[in-house]
Amino acid sequence: MTTTPTTGVNVTPPTSNSATTGVPDFTSNFNTFLTMLTTQLKNQDPLSPLDTSQFTQQLVSFSEVEQQINTNSNLQQLIQLQNTNQAIAATPLVGQTIEYNSATAPLASGQAGFAYTLPSAASSVNLLIKDSGGNVVFSSAGNTAAGSHDFVWNGKTSAGVQMADGGQYTLEVVAADATKNAMTATVDSFGVVDGVNINNNSTNGTSSTAGGATLDVAGVTVPLSELVAINPTINTSK
Repeated sequence: MTTTPTTGVNVTPPTSNSATTGVPDFTSNFNTFLTMLTTQLKNQDPLSPLDTSQFTQQLVSFSEVEQQINTNSNLQQLIQLQNTNQAIAATPLVGQTIEYNSATAPLASGQAGFAYTLPSAASSVNLLIKDSGGNVVFSSAGNTAAGSHDFVWNGKTSAGVQMADGGQYTLEVVAADATKNAMTATVDSFGVVDGVNINNNSTNGTSSTAGGATLDVAGVTVPLSELVAINPTINTSK
């Protein structure tokens, strides 16, 4: 990983191998095919010539594949350029507090900030803070009114032990409506952007965070698509 300290942008260079691009293997097969074609044409029986239409069809097929590989290569370059432009555009966020669509926040300066939204009024709300191992370290009753509510955890466990900065913690909201049925709350988190990362590695498209520019929030990777607000106002009185 190459780091540009002046901009806070970290770049993961693209990986290049024949397994992902197929270009070296294709070139080798194409050259072998041409060699075999030339040899067969030179040594064909004049009284029983080879069927050149089949060779022509194969040449066309190889040409089409070659053009498709070139097109994919050019598209990959455009994607890498777009990723770089996204990262450059995001560099002013470094050092800024953001709200992002994730239930995981870093513990920094003894605090971790969250916001949860209830679709309607609840009869009960329980807020559970879990560590990276999924263990509940703190629990508290939450606001039952419909709408958005901010919650800032002071980093202390239910037993009063202060957790060290640097950890990542997840807020789980357990809510029930008036009929005691479970309600689903959406959760956002707050944090300060430490840097911008660019991942240019080839992916299979199954990961939402693979490729493109992402924000580093004290170790939490935040895709730009999850950015909700910049320098949000956190209301701890709710």
